[in-house]
Amino acid sequence: MGKLGRIDSLLKALKGVRSSSRRDDHEDEERFKKLLRSREKVAKLHFYIQDALGGSNATVWEVASSQITSNSATSFGQVRVLDDLITAEPDRSSEKLGRAQGMITSSGLEESALTMSLNFYFTSGKYSGSSLCIMGRNPISSKNRELPVVGGSGVFRMARGYSISNTYSYDAATNYGVLEYTVYVAYNVDEC
Repeated sequence: MGKLGRIDSLLKALKGVRSSSRRDDHEDEERFKKLLRSREKVAKLHFYIQDALGGSNATVWEVASSQITSNSATSFGQVRVLDDLITAEPDRSSEKLGRAQGMITSSGLEESALTMSLNFYFTSGKYSGSSLCIMGRNPISSKNRELPVVGGSGVFRMARGYSISNTYSYDAATNYGVLEYTVYVAYNVDEC
């Protein structure tokens, strides 16, 4: 087959992929419309995050900092990524529900406050394979810190709501914290 023949074959193949893609887009669009019309369900989730800030099994790591971070009382400009265990109870050996994965940035010049982008990815129970995304400002010295739920996947498609978090415990010697989360979430039931 000559060069023109190969190009012609490639164009035909791409046209077939494009047509297939359009059908998939149409199906996705119809499913989305049906999801928007579906009934809404509300859930209250309660769990704990195991936050290992140091040691050989750390789950939180600094990936960037600013010129003033080391001299800042609030660690301003520090950027960390995390992959923390989600458990049913405060004890780290309790039932494992999933992972909290994301990025936190120290963004308060005068107050210890984080800007957070977290995904709660559930690996067991009725929400297994689903995730919730929260984002927002977290004034870490406050009690009952509220962050919005901005979306989700799986069971939690079209999710909205809010989370309340508190520091359940913190051990300065081991640099290990346990965070308590209560999440109030509304989501559409996908009956497709």
